[in-house]
Amino acid sequence: MEMEHFKTRHIGIKPEDLGNMLQTVGVSSVDELIDQTIPADIRLKKPLSLPKAQSEMEYAEEIGRIASANRVFTSYIGMGWYDTITPAAIYRNVFENPVWYTSYTPYQAEISQGRLEALLNFQTAVSELTGLPLANCSLLDEATAAAEAATMMYGLRSRDQVKNNTEILFVDQYIFPQTLGVLRTRMGMAGIEIEVGDYKCFDAEKKYFGAIVQYPNSNGNVEDYRSFVEKAHASDCKVAVAADLMSLVLLTPPGEWGADIAFGSSQRFGIPMFFGGPSAAFFATRDEYKRSMPGRIIGISKDVYGKDALRMALQTREQHIKREKATSNICTAQALLATMASFYAVYHGPEGLKKIAKRIHSVTSLVADELKELGFKQLNSSYFDTLKLQLPENITQGGVKDLAEMRNINLRYFDTGEIGISIDETTDGYRVHELLAVFAMAAGSSKVFMIDEMPEKITLKGDQLRTSDFLSHPNFNNYHSETELMRYIKRLERKDISLAHSMISLGSCTMKLNAASELLPLGHPGFQKIHPFAPEDQVQGYQEMIHELESMLAEITGFTATSLQPNSGAAGEFSGLLVIASYLKSIGQGHRKTVLIPASAHGTNPASAVQAGFNPVTVATDMKGNVDMEDLRKKVETHRDDLAAYMITYPSTHGIFEVEIREMCNIIHEAGGQVYMDGANMNAQVGLTNPGTIGADVCHLNLHKTFAIPHGGGGPGVGPICVAEHLVPFLPGHPVMFESGVNAVSAAPYGSAGVLAITYGYIKMMGTDGLTEATKIAILNANYLAEKLNDSYGIVYRGANGRVGHELILECRGLKSVSGITETDIAKRLMDYGFHAPTLSFPVHGTLMIEPTESESLAELNRFVDAMQQIHAEIIEVSRGEYTAEDNVLVNAPHPEYESVADEWKHAYPRSKAVYPLPFVAENKFWVNVARVDNAFGDRNLVACLCSM
Repeated sequence: MEMEHFKTRHIGIKPEDLGNMLQTVGVSSVDELIDQTIPADIRLKKPLSLPKAQSEMEYAEEIGRIASANRVFTSYIGMGWYDTITPAAIYRNVFENPVWYTSYTPYQAEISQGRLEALLNFQTAVSELTGLPLANCSLLDEATAAAEAATMMYGLRSRDQVKNNTEILFVDQYIFPQTLGVLRTRMGMAGIEIEVGDYKCFDAEKKYFGAIVQYPNSNGNVEDYRSFVEKAHASDCKVAVAADLMSLVLLTPPGEWGADIAFGSSQRFGIPMFFGGPSAAFFATRDEYKRSMPGRIIGISKDVYGKDALRMALQTREQHIKREKATSNICTAQALLATMASFYAVYHGPEGLKKIAKRIHSVTSLVADELKELGFKQLNSSYFDTLKLQLPENITQGGVKDLAEMRNINLRYFDTGEIGISIDETTDGYRVHELLAVFAMAAGSSKVFMIDEMPEKITLKGDQLRTSDFLSHPNFNNYHSETELMRYIKRLERKDISLAHSMISLGSCTMKLNAASELLPLGHPGFQKIHPFAPEDQVQGYQEMIHELESMLAEITGFTATSLQPNSGAAGEFSGLLVIASYLKSIGQGHRKTVLIPASAHGTNPASAVQAGFNPVTVATDMKGNVDMEDLRKKVETHRDDLAAYMITYPSTHGIFEVEIREMCNIIHEAGGQVYMDGANMNAQVGLTNPGTIGADVCHLNLHKTFAIPHGGGGPGVGPICVAEHLVPFLPGHPVMFESGVNAVSAAPYGSAGVLAITYGYIKMMGTDGLTEATKIAILNANYLAEKLNDSYGIVYRGANGRVGHELILECRGLKSVSGITETDIAKRLMDYGFHAPTLSFPVHGTLMIEPTESESLAELNRFVDAMQQIHAEIIEVSRGEYTAEDNVLVNAPHPEYESVADEWKHAYPRSKAVYPLPFVAENKFWVNVARVDNAFGDRNLVACLCSM
């Protein structure tokens, strides 16, 4: 007998459920449904060639071997990544807790109050540490945050600067090299010139629009930028600072010496290095720039009864609303890692953070003193945690490296011969002893270092030290015991709906199972404690997993090669367009700048096109939800000479497989363009068709959708791109670790490498048959819901044979016309039933888009159907006048616990109707913490920091 198949744990529908479902759908088999759904001419002719499916036990053994193949060295490389101590209470109760890692981006504020508070804590910590009044709730990494800062400063140019074509960005020479690499990529695509130089020689006469400096800089030196900032501002040049968040506990915050923007990584706040990621970037700025700041902002508003309530503020800046006019293409960020970093700040509080920062600096000072006695010259005039050493003439860099590696130590080795040492919070007495022993041996000294105690020694000068207080809010001062922190975390998580509670049917989001067996390996030190710039012979496990994953994703997509560097779907879109632009330039077609995009596309598509230096042109949609072929041909003909690409989501954002997809691709290719397929809906393709078969040249995938990486409340994500053979030479490089430094799109060479094991495990345990069956069941579940809900609501779009793909758009506009009840009212009422709302008013206004995925059971699907049908009945009650338009269970939804148990009840309907509308609700009631949130109030009165309360 075989071991149990993982697919039976992942796929929620059981064989005995199929008969009833197929009868409802009106087919005799799942294959008959698939034949009616996916056009025959794009079906795969043979199964995917993937490794045989493994059991959970077999996979655990294999991934353990792979993790152990990575050699864990003590890392002093620094450069933006440092070993950390992740408090067990945070790792166990947040990182390994499905309530936190399976939740979605908090668009539905009323069922997201817990993670919204955690992210508000993050914003508060960032704002107070940087000395700037407004912070967002995370970006992808420090390097891309630098690019966002540059783009923001460019967008803030004065009228005179725009008129005079002021398009030069100044970047100090001692910025991290990976940050400079991403800046070169992003600014190059935007047509912005970068000038790299010494900030001390800054020439204001050159008319820069912005400048970026590192604090402390890449060498570790703590520079005094005050006069530089004054000079820059005098010439109308804004200044952004790449800052070390831990150093700001001791150093004067950038906001206090005039910086306009501060950004960086929060990785030092308890997040493992993970071979480069994921970790949350931070971004802070001045209040007057709030509508230009990239990323999501958590704000404090009120609910309809006046209770404080949190929500995502100023969303009209973002890509899902502004599209090509958005401030950024950012969508998925790093919410889960920002949440962990926020709890790190909460757990340690201001005094705990001071102890950590002082200890890091004191150990650095001790090491500097000892190395000076051994004859090594320390080149930094001032430092926080990083030393740059000039070696005596009789000592070689290679000799020190050999001695260090004998003791499992990694140092930073400069091309010019110096050595860098970055101390972190894990550097204890034993590690200091081992480190100093390396240099003593290199110097021929027999000195024995007895490091029993490390006294506090602050070498920073008075004007370099911060004097301002930070983190004074009770949230950072009340939870310093594990008991109190555990209860605080639990108190927050009880306010949120996640996959641990019920199905999350968000269309185009693929909220499938994130299996424990896929996530468990992330705790292995062989995955956590690896620096992204570690030598190749130390990362053989990562290399094996990465290369096999790249190969498997290429096989699944029908392409030749894969890059795992992009950190999100939107980053993948930019990367794919970057590859296309590079290819076109290589064949003398760099003048092609038009990208055609269907009107139904995700907002990231036009935003990414603009970010990549292209001009997006919209292609109309016909009455059936398909791309209007006549309009496509017309637009292609109009732009034939400058057509670069066509961005198409497949199946479409309307949830249907368009039968003319191959013809679309042919039309584009005949006009000299390339086809980019947005892989947001890849969960309807795997094993049945693929981008290569339909005729695309490049696609991105959302590993946090189709391939089981959890959403984490808004990240992490991974958005790899897969390309056809002619595009392979133009895949992203890396300035530190790859031969080619061109086209870098992330700080780390493999992006968020730490979570790749999740997708690797998903594919390895599902195998070809499991992946294909998952796709079929996802399509079956969507069609089952379509038939069940059709009579009550109606389905907006269906494919050529009357089928939907893996998602469906529910019609709500007719009900609104007879009752006044909106799709928003339906979404809020679902919360009273314990369900997260489907996708609201996208891609069609006045509708709900539902994607059930393959992971839900028939019982859960039926509960959702029962809820939706009961809501329909409630709408009919309003339409008949049984309840007024002003006082009914829908417009008053959701009903929070505090209102439901109050002595006074003001509504015409009973409490039981409000909170227990169906029997299953009473069995497992999710109590909403706040009533409907007043969005307009929150935007009119933006408060995005606890310090403002």
